[in-house]
Amino acid sequence: MLIRYRIPLNYFIKFAYVDAIAVMIVSVGVFFLVRKINFPIIPINIPAFMGTAISLLLGFKLSQSYDRWWEARKIWGAIVNDSRTLTLQVLNYHKDGNCEQTIRIANRQMAWPHSLGQSLRGLSPLDKMGDFLSEEEFARVASHKNVPLAILNEHSVDLRQMYQDGKINDYQQIQIDKTLVRLCQSMGMAERIKNTVFPTSYRLFLHLFIYLFITLLAVALAEVDRLWEIPMMVLISLPFLLLEKTAFYLQDPFENRPTDISVSAIANTIEHNLKQLIGQSDLPAPVEQDTFYVM
Repeated sequence: MLIRYRIPLNYFIKFAYVDAIAVMIVSVGVFFLVRKINFPIIPINIPAFMGTAISLLLGFKLSQSYDRWWEARKIWGAIVNDSRTLTLQVLNYHKDGNCEQTIRIANRQMAWPHSLGQSLRGLSPLDKMGDFLSEEEFARVASHKNVPLAILNEHSVDLRQMYQDGKINDYQQIQIDKTLVRLCQSMGMAERIKNTVFPTSYRLFLHLFIYLFITLLAVALAEVDRLWEIPMMVLISLPFLLLEKTAFYLQDPFENRPTDISVSAIANTIEHNLKQLIGQSDLPAPVEQDTFYVM
């Protein structure tokens, strides 16, 4: 997630150099083609009108992309709250308090957001799991395709055992179960965002309109018989292309990019909080930050 306003220039260069080159090729091609062919000059009002229409489409796409990004952030905010709630409930509801069973559940809950974040990013969901799970638990969850779901199942098994052993009463069992349900719902909502593809035709048509706008503007400026028309075309078109690419990155917040939701940092915060609750002193180090973003 981007955390600073002063984003390095090289990030923008990597972000936009392909589009800048493409615009320059189109501009150079139109510049020389119009002068070799007796091509009618297009009134400047036509590309101006088209630019206005593209701005409206870009505004709509940015709004929709940010909605997806913000929904993902709210989901992970709920995961933080429910992870703390689950640990507090288990520690304070259990008749034996801070015992082996409650510590096992707390450690497992520390593992869960790490595993879910890795899974959403298409990375190995078993990374760091050995730090939190016993060998038996690790072997059980490793056999599942959906590791975060398997970890929640381990919670449910322990919850049933606690209830059967009389360590918690009916009301307490229902409350803990509700927390597990919310965690499962948050996981499902995050997976829905990850697996729902933003309509690709929308981006293709928008790109087509932007390049059509660039072409029409180059033809309309053909009367400007100077080569500086080409860099001017690049400067005019880059804001449209940068905004479109920004919307494209925001619409997928779990792709292991600087614009992602900082799920690793959030999972690290959960681990830090829960370890303090159960009295462990080996607190995790803060997630390393780049100069302008944190993962």
